[in-house]
Amino acid sequence: MIVFKDAKKKQNAGESVESVVRDILDAIKRWGDDAVLDYAEKFDGCRPSSIRVERRVIEEAYSKVDPQTLESLQFAADRIETFARLQRESLRELRWEISPGVLLGHRLIPVASCGCYVPAGRYPLPSSALMSIIPARVAGVERIAAASPAGRSGGSIHPAVLVAMDLAGAQEIYCMGGAQAIGAFAYGTRSVAPVDIVVGPGNQYVTEAKRQVGGTGGVGIDMLAGPSEAVIIADESTDPRWIAADALSRCEHDPNSWSILLLTSVKLAEAVTAEIAEELKSLETAELAGQTWENNGKILVVESIDEAVTLSDSIAPEHLQVMTADSPGAAAKLRNFGSLFIGRYAPVPFGDYVSGPNHILPTSGGARFSNGLNVNTFIKVSTFQEITAEGGKFLSPHCVRLAEMEGLYGHRRSADLRK
Repeated sequence: MIVFKDAKKKQNAGESVESVVRDILDAIKRWGDDAVLDYAEKFDGCRPSSIRVERRVIEEAYSKVDPQTLESLQFAADRIETFARLQRESLRELRWEISPGVLLGHRLIPVASCGCYVPAGRYPLPSSALMSIIPARVAGVERIAAASPAGRSGGSIHPAVLVAMDLAGAQEIYCMGGAQAIGAFAYGTRSVAPVDIVVGPGNQYVTEAKRQVGGTGGVGIDMLAGPSEAVIIADESTDPRWIAADALSRCEHDPNSWSILLLTSVKLAEAVTAEIAEELKSLETAELAGQTWENNGKILVVESIDEAVTLSDSIAPEHLQVMTADSPGAAAKLRNFGSLFIGRYAPVPFGDYVSGPNHILPTSGGARFSNGLNVNTFIKVSTFQEITAEGGKFLSPHCVRLAEMEGLYGHRRSADLRK
């Protein structure tokens, strides 16, 4: 393996993030709505008149979104919902008699409520609203709340994000952001009832807040997401311009995003490097994308597709793109990825917006053991045992012996009564 261009290492976020978030969460617990509004004024540059967005404001937002954008939002929503419904239909409840009088199984039970967080960056992110809210609705969640911070200029959530939240099916929409929004969902305030699970991406403060409230805070979370990332496996059958454009599409997210290219020849690596320089001459986000590529981009020249597969699986990227002469064959060998994009006509941005599968995915190697947000995120697979007198008599002797061996004599007595 030849390292063609290495990345400069970035330092981890300072430990102060943890203490800042802890202070914010403590304030939400003590002062509720007042703390949410104070932090909105401090961090978002405006103080909403109320935390919950009124129906009137949501309806007005539709008139502020141009018709073509509205059409594309509906197109994306329909495809995301179709894929989510297909996923839901693939899940089955189980009821099976393992031995006479012993019925085992599981039920699929949606969580009762969820809070979907939609971040606000340099531009509005309505796609994140669709990706988090629609699977919850399809899963059967009864109460779906959504939150996003106000824009500094508008004083409320961006109209396109409000419209996306409404199209997706949010029943409650709150103008709040950052760690304080996560705290409000987790602990509840005067205006916001607590939820069972909080989902959605965000910055390092949102991620840290999810870490602190998850589990011990009595609320579930989907994952702890880091900066956006992609691995691209490509050979000389692929146009280097396409590889370059796809690499830069990840780099324009934020300065900590990264792309790793696993290419099959030095010649291809050189061509892609030249095309990246060319793309940056006209790309509107060139300042950010170029600096991010310079700091975090990497091109590795591999001896074979099999070597690329091994390397990619060790990285376990959020997004994994395969563009080779036999893309399906190479893709079949891969196992660690958040979402897989097969073939040169399947760039990651399609998955970000309109192809259908979810774009909220595990990062930082999490794809080795977890998956992206989907209908399963909102469904509990809860087991049951239904046992008759005949079944109890059959199980009792075995249970008695094991309980006695472990010194749990109350267990032994409970089982012995059933014989």
